[in-house]
Amino acid sequence: MDPRRMLIFRTVARAGSISAAARELGWTQPAVSQHLRALERAAGCALLLRGAGGVELTEPGRVLLARADALAVQLHMAEEELADLTALRRGRVRLAAYPSAAATLVPRAVAGLRARHPEVDVELAEAEPPEALGLLSAGDADLALVFSYDGSEPAAGLSWRPLGAEPVALVVAADHPAAERRRLSLADLAGEPWIVGCERCRAHAMDVCAAAGFTPAVRHVSDDYVVVQNLVAVGLGVTLLPRSALDAYQHPGVRVREQPSFGTRTFGVVHREGADLVPATAALVRELAG
Repeated sequence: MDPRRMLIFRTVARAGSISAAARELGWTQPAVSQHLRALERAAGCALLLRGAGGVELTEPGRVLLARADALAVQLHMAEEELADLTALRRGRVRLAAYPSAAATLVPRAVAGLRARHPEVDVELAEAEPPEALGLLSAGDADLALVFSYDGSEPAAGLSWRPLGAEPVALVVAADHPAAERRRLSLADLAGEPWIVGCERCRAHAMDVCAAAGFTPAVRHVSDDYVVVQNLVAVGLGVTLLPRSALDAYQHPGVRVREQPSFGTRTFGVVHREGADLVPATAALVRELAG
């Protein structure tokens, strides 16, 4: 099976139509169609269902797309390994990172990498861990900066390098009674409206509150820590936020309380096996590890 045609098929599948893929490749539509027909002959079955609205993958097409994604990753790694390998005179790293890391850890790491290797480019995509891991698996990212509250590692086939842990803090309005209370328990806030974020953060908040003996009444949901703090500041609820979110931005109208019972969040980088042998990728991992 021709690997070049597999990559053309991947472009069509991801573009959603043959015409869109042709524009992306800079080819004519008949040329793309010819390669697709040849690939389907080699495969012995239909890979795409063609229609007025675009293309739809058949079941064999979905299987082949997964292999084409893996092929794209391997080819990208080969390109990077051959690009002035040890000198790092050029290169590219595609990084997916969750929002608070994108605002704190990533800028310092990328600035450090640029100071040492000015010709290495870093392309940043902000994404919560599930989406970041999806970009990594699809071959659309080289590194994913992710977090976990339970210490779990990514799925098999991906390499995980922990970078550290950060405390989780309770955030309340500045005039909330809990802001200055000497002895504080989450149970004291059982009757408060709660604000939660992404799926992992929400699960952590539910677990911590359950350990304190209650189920929080979730009133608002937002992945944006700036939005969350603005809601807290005007008295619309209380929340739990990791330290990096508060380092990135802390609203003047909130107060932060930390204690071990609120938990911690571990964070680190994930990559496909062997990607750490690509010099540009390895250099960014070193900067992130600090």
